Amino acid sequence: MKKVSIILFVLITAMVLQAGQMLPQFKLRNLNNQWQQFKDVKGEHLTVIDFWATWCGPCKRAIPKLNDMYETYQSEGVNFVGLNVDSPRNTAKIPAFVAAHKMEYPVLKDPDGALSSKLNISAIPTLIIVNSEREIVYRHTGYRPGDDKVIETELKKLLNAHESE
Repeated sequence: MKKVSIILFVLITAMVLQAGQMLPQFKLRNLNNQWQQFKDVKGEHLTVIDFWATWCGPCKRAIPKLNDMYETYQSEGVNFVGLNVDSPRNTAKIPAFVAAHKMEYPVLKDPDGALSSKLNISAIPTLIIVNSEREIVYRHTGYRPGDDKVIETELKKLLNAHESE
């Protein structure tokens, strides 16, 4: 019983620490190989960052739903950013993948995993939502059918909370 209590304490502590985690400042290259910082791609109220790779099956299923959400919420001060984590060997595949999946939102590349590592991204896809103060207010790992509804519900909740401030 003592072991279970210790494990539970560690898990809860880790969740609490992640909930208030701040997005570190970063500078990554976009598809045109130009440097961009978070301030260049952030939304007015919220920023949805999706960590994905060209070889990831669940990522391929999630991206059309994220495209739909981007079209719906960009006028409400929400921006979406695709953060590709492919290795340097696969970077040539990224532009064709983005075009094939009709990704209209900005895409940045993290080929060495520096940002992903700082944020403890250990599985993809992983999606985070960041508020206007750079605080990570939501994290979702993986993608199964129906997860888009869960993410959209959270997005609406966060926008409503922002409006009532």
